[in-house]
Amino acid sequence: MSLTRNFLSVGGLTLVSRIFGFVRDALMAAVLGISPVSDAFNAAFRFPNLFRRLFAEGAFNTAFVPMFSGALETQGPDGAKELASRIMSWLVAVILVVTILVEIFAPQIMVAFVPGFVGDAEKFDLTVFLTRIMFPYLACMSLMAAYAAILNSMGRFFAAAFAPIVLNIVNIGALIPLAILTLEAPDTAFWVAIATMLGGIAQLALVWWAIRRAGMVPRIRLPRFDADVRRFWLLAVPAIIAGGITQINIFVGTIIASGANEVMSIIYNADRLYQLPLGIIGIAIGTVLLPDLSRHLSAGRDVEARQSQSYGLFLSMFLSMPAAGALIAMALPVVRVLFERGAFGAIDSVNVSQALIAFAAGLPAFVLIRVLQPGFFSRKDTKTPTWFAAISLVINILLSLALFGPLKHVGIALATSIAAWVNVALLATFLARRGHFTISAAEWKQQGLILALTLVMSGALWGTVLLLGPVFDPGYFFPAQALAMLALCVVGAGLYFALAHLTRLQPLGGLLRRLQRRR
Repeated sequence: MSLTRNFLSVGGLTLVSRIFGFVRDALMAAVLGISPVSDAFNAAFRFPNLFRRLFAEGAFNTAFVPMFSGALETQGPDGAKELASRIMSWLVAVILVVTILVEIFAPQIMVAFVPGFVGDAEKFDLTVFLTRIMFPYLACMSLMAAYAAILNSMGRFFAAAFAPIVLNIVNIGALIPLAILTLEAPDTAFWVAIATMLGGIAQLALVWWAIRRAGMVPRIRLPRFDADVRRFWLLAVPAIIAGGITQINIFVGTIIASGANEVMSIIYNADRLYQLPLGIIGIAIGTVLLPDLSRHLSAGRDVEARQSQSYGLFLSMFLSMPAAGALIAMALPVVRVLFERGAFGAIDSVNVSQALIAFAAGLPAFVLIRVLQPGFFSRKDTKTPTWFAAISLVINILLSLALFGPLKHVGIALATSIAAWVNVALLATFLARRGHFTISAAEWKQQGLILALTLVMSGALWGTVLLLGPVFDPGYFFPAQALAMLALCVVGAGLYFALAHLTRLQPLGGLLRRLQRRR
């Protein structure tokens, strides 16, 4: 299957997942609002996700996918399965130890994670309680991510991309009655935490079923150290450090946000909105591109590897630039239509939309990082991106501290975006210096045209929002707001793709031919 077809398969399912995720987030905003309880829940939920991204999506995938893809090419399915068994045994052991330690020492750990909560005993105790409920979610998600890496390396993307939909469906099923009932906010947070754990188990079950059908279920056993495991850890440790640096960015933002009421919840809701295009574009391209590059390089197909990365660059910018422009032009209407109901008020919409604009400014950079990092990882270089992540960490910390005072939630989001652009500049520069990444004059022209079309589309959307005026005012008839938002999305997308076709940036016929191509 072609890179385009794989990307659209993963991206399409991610879109469905994020739509269900928006329904979940809208229900959660309605039952928890922007409040101390929502701050406690978001902090508790962010904590296991921090470790999931570090151990599973970060270090494990970065080190494992190139090794597993290479084993498939050179040793066949049996050799690759044996390699997966030995490496996954170590992942399970590490996750088990971390989970036990966190369950025991959660109060002490959360003092460092959310120091701003310590002065409010009720809020802090609730955060610790919810953390203990949800932290085993890490084990489910880590195993799911490992199984997904195996499936993705085999070119089977459906089950792993569909699994998050299951989590959102389970959460929605729990939130609907909670939105109807009038429970105390802490009780609501408790049941949402339980639903999160059940959703994690359901996700793991789905991916395990898929990998069992593929006949590639690794056998978990007592971890043993051998040459392949040593090689894995030599690749994984720098990736853990790189991932750790990235997660320290989140950690620092959480610490700063915990010092002011409701900032953490504002950041969380804005983050969820820009994660939609990031998931569909950046994560989908990164998911497909890493095994694709690894297979080409393992087989000595350098030309095909460069073509894959060049097309990944074009596709990511072709889609992420207009997405960022649309979020900036429609930030307040988007937040108001999706979230403003129940405990979520008009002022909350303004605050979240401000943070969303700052995050959207960095959206193309977040996507580009996903496109450029496989150029290092597929060549088994995990050290260089670690240094770049460290530099971006320092920049993020300094800017967050400097901007939080005058700009509050906007400062944290803006610091994150600026640090991401610095990371992109470093990744692209060093790949180019090594001869692994080049942009031709024609490709620079493409990027300039993408920017121009994005500006035209964004200007049209901004002007239309101004013309609609009262439709997006607080308290306006919701069905009319929803229809207006849908119309804006259709008009914006239609205008952008029509201009892309007319300017020959991406003729629709060429896109259809790529979709029909099997390889």
